[in-house]
Amino acid sequence: MSGPQCCANPPTLNPNGGAGHVEKLGGLNAYVTGSPDSKLAVLLISDIHGYEAPNLRKLADKVAAAGFYVGVPDFFHGDPYVADGGKPLQEWIKDHGVDKGFEEAKPVIQALKSKGITAIGAAGFCWGAKVVVQLAKREFIQAAVLLHPSFVTVDDIKGVEVPLSILGAEIDRLSPPVLVKEFEEALNAKSGVDSFVKIFPKVAHGWTVRYNVEDETAVKAAEEAHQNLLEWFAKLLLKGVCCTLLMLLLLFLDPIFPEIFSLKDAEFWKIDECATKS
Repeated sequence: MSGPQCCANPPTLNPNGGAGHVEKLGGLNAYVTGSPDSKLAVLLISDIHGYEAPNLRKLADKVAAAGFYVGVPDFFHGDPYVADGGKPLQEWIKDHGVDKGFEEAKPVIQALKSKGITAIGAAGFCWGAKVVVQLAKREFIQAAVLLHPSFVTVDDIKGVEVPLSILGAEIDRLSPPVLVKEFEEALNAKSGVDSFVKIFPKVAHGWTVRYNVEDETAVKAAEEAHQNLLEWFAKLLLKGVCCTLLMLLLLFLDPIFPEIFSLKDAEFWKIDECATKS
């Protein structure tokens, strides 16, 4: 992840931004927003600029407004990448590896489950996309979105076990369109895994969270990606909850009306495929 694209248009960080608040989540400081009574959660895993980025928190609030409980953890422990006066990028990356981020994400997910969350989606931006794809390989989550990913390989995509959406940029040296197309081919070759891949024209790496709020075209492109993200999570996370409720209903009704609500007739009820995908 070298070069200027990952550092272009750096945000002015604001620790007090957003409609939510900061609290501990799985041992990490995290910006949280949305109803704590929601049974559906979304994790947003930032790029190298961290969880205080205003546009990222604005997106978190937007996702929360759609009914999700949202967490944006600080995987950098108060040390996001700073271009001016900070460490060289490659040195900073060595100190903030994605493998460490993956390990630290596990207790965050457990903390969400302890709150009564029944379905979790995760979206990763640039650096965060690698963490999310690792989570998606082992079904820690129920749905995933990668936005202008870095470090992600075709082998990563081949290992994914949960529904995955990839939103790429036409102008992206870190995940160029040709690589995103390879991701798409790998997903298409996987049976039983829902996927959605889209390459946005005339936008550059980082466009979803590092756009200029005064640039109408940039805002429109970012908002389109945000809407795709929301639709993906609404479709997949709600589907998982509905499947769980259906299974519970059948478990309740089966001993009462065995001749009608037979759990053996999974093909008739169309729940077998539903349960394995959710």
